[in-house]
Amino acid sequence: MLNAESAMRELIQPTRDSHYQASFAKDSPVVLPPRWLAAALVLDMALQPIVNIHTGRCLGYEALVRGTDVAGFDSIAAFLDACAGDGVLADMEALLADKAMRKLVALPHHRDIKLFLNIDGRTLAHLEHFDRLLHAIMQAHGLNDSSLIIEISERDRVYATQRGRDAIASLRRLCGKIAVDDFGDGYSGLPLLHYAQPEFIKIDRFFIDDIAADSRKKLFLNHMVNVAHLLGILVVAEGVETEKEFLICRDIGIDLVQGWLVQKPTLEATRLVPVYGHVAELAAADRRHGGGDQKLIAQWIEPIAPIVYGVDMTAVFERFRQAKTSTFFPVVDEHGEPLGIIRELDLKDYTYSLYGKELMSNKALGRKLKDFVWKCPVADINTRAETILEVFSAAKEESEGIIIVEDNRYVGFLSARSLLRVISDKNLALARDQNPLTKLAGNNLINEYLGDALAETEASFVVAYIDFDNFKPFNDKYGFRQGDRAITLFADILRSDLPNQDVFIGHVGGDDFFAAFRNFAPAEAERLVRAAVERFRRDVESFYDEEARRLGYIVARNREGEVRHMPLLTASAALVVLPAGHGAGSIDDLSALIARLKKDAKQSPDKLASAVVGD
Repeated sequence: MLNAESAMRELIQPTRDSHYQASFAKDSPVVLPPRWLAAALVLDMALQPIVNIHTGRCLGYEALVRGTDVAGFDSIAAFLDACAGDGVLADMEALLADKAMRKLVALPHHRDIKLFLNIDGRTLAHLEHFDRLLHAIMQAHGLNDSSLIIEISERDRVYATQRGRDAIASLRRLCGKIAVDDFGDGYSGLPLLHYAQPEFIKIDRFFIDDIAADSRKKLFLNHMVNVAHLLGILVVAEGVETEKEFLICRDIGIDLVQGWLVQKPTLEATRLVPVYGHVAELAAADRRHGGGDQKLIAQWIEPIAPIVYGVDMTAVFERFRQAKTSTFFPVVDEHGEPLGIIRELDLKDYTYSLYGKELMSNKALGRKLKDFVWKCPVADINTRAETILEVFSAAKEESEGIIIVEDNRYVGFLSARSLLRVISDKNLALARDQNPLTKLAGNNLINEYLGDALAETEASFVVAYIDFDNFKPFNDKYGFRQGDRAITLFADILRSDLPNQDVFIGHVGGDDFFAAFRNFAPAEAERLVRAAVERFRRDVESFYDEEARRLGYIVARNREGEVRHMPLLTASAALVVLPAGHGAGSIDDLSALIARLKKDAKQSPDKLASAVVGD
C-alpha cells in the first residue's frame, strides 16, 4: 500500500468494478484502482519550454512528471515500473497527459504551442486502449493532433525490437509528429531514425555538457545534426545551461534548445511565455560576431507557395496542372511548419493511368497526400551558408534543394542553383575584405569587429595586437619570398592553435596580426597568445641557414642602417582587456592604447604587455 493512499482516500469516488475515478477530473475517461488513484492525485506536471535557438520563440513545452517522491517512489522510473507491473501504465500515462493538457490550455497562447508528451515504450502493448483515452482527452480540451508531439526514448529497448518498430507507425495516429528523446544515449541509434522517421530528435545532455572543452563531442554533435537535417529532422539540444553551450549549439546548426538557460521546468503555468527575449538577445549578439548570412539567403529564396497538408488529391493534381513548369511543391501543416515535398514524378503512374486520378480522388479508396510526402532537408534562414551547402552536398542525388524555415515555419525553398549563388556571393564579399597573402580578415573586417565589441558592453573581450620583431633584417637578407613564408607560417599557427569558437583572427598587413577573444578569461587568452608566439619562435628558426641557427643571430642592417648582430625572428603582443560592463569607447582610443602597449611589449623580456580598460 502506498504511503499517500490513506491521506487521499477521502478524495476518491467509487465507481463500478471497484475502480475509482479522480474527482479533479470527473470528465476524464481514465479509471484507476484506488492505490493508483491515490498516487495520481499527488502527482503534478511541470512544463519546460523548447525554443527556437535564433529567435527565442517557443515551439512547445515538454511535460515532466513531479511528485513521485510524495507518492512513495524513489524515482520516476520506479513509479513507471510499478505502474507497468500492475497493468495500469497506459491509464496512468493518459491521466498524466490530461493533467499536462489542462495546464497547456490555460495559457492564452496555447493555440500556437505544442505539447511534448513522453510515452513509455511499454505502453505500445496497449496502444489501442491508450489511443482511445488520449483522443477523448484531447477532444475534451479542444486540442487536435497537431497540438501534440509524442516523445519516444532511444533508451527504451522496446524500440530496438521488430514489435516496437511496427508499433511506431501506429503512434502517428496519436499525433501529428514524433520526437526521439535521449538521442545518442540509448540502444536503437540510427536505425530508430530510419524506422520512426521523426520530425524531431532531442540530443542527450551528455553531448552538451562541457562541450566547449571537448572537441570529440563537437565532432559527434556536428555529424548528428548534419544527418538529422539531411532527413528533414529538426534538432533539439537538451540541458543547455550556459551561454557557451548555447553558442556552440548555435554554431553547429542546432535548431531548438531546452534547458535552464532558457527556463527551468515550472509548475506555475503563468511563468510560461510565448517568446524568451534573453535567448533572442543572446543569438542576436552572437550574430554580430558570427557573420550571419540570413540577408544573403533571403535574397535567393524561391517563394514557392506550399500545399497545406489535409487537402484532397484532386486539389494537388490541379496545382500541378496549373503550374506546368513545377516538378514539386513543399508541403506544410496548418501552422506552416514543413512536412516535406510532393513530387510530380511520384504521381505520374496515377496521372497517366486510365482511372488513376479518379481512384486517387475517391476518399474511401484512394491514396492521400501523406502517402506521397517526401522528407526534404530543412535549414533555418539564420544558418551559415557553408553549413547549408554541407547538408545539401550530402543529400541524395534526387534532392530538389532545401526547405528554408524561420521560427520553424516555412518561408521558401533554396534550390541547388540558388544555393551556389549564395555561396558565390559570400565568397566574393569575403575576398574583398581578406588579406590577399594569408586569406585572413583584413582591416575592414577587423574595424567592424572592434566596433561591435565596443558596442557590446555586456560581454568581455581580450584584444591582441601581434607583430614580428626584427622582421626587416630577416626580409632583407633572405628575400621577400622567405618573408612571405614567415608571415603565412604565423597565420597558419593562429588558425590551428586558437579555438574556432568566440575567437576572431585577422591580418592587419605586413607582419602585424590581430586576435580577439570573446568572453574568455584574460589569463586563458594570454596563455593562448603566448603559446602561439612561442611556437612561431621555434618553427621560424628553420627558415634561417645553419650558421644563423647556431649563432642565434644574423649580421644585417637595423632600421637606422647600422650593421649589427640582429636576433632571430620573434613576435611581441599587446593585449587589451575589455571587461564586461566596459564603456562603449571608440576605436581611435583603443588603437592609441594598443600603440603604447606595442612599444612596452617590444622592450619587455617576455615580449608581452597588457592593460585593462577602465583601470
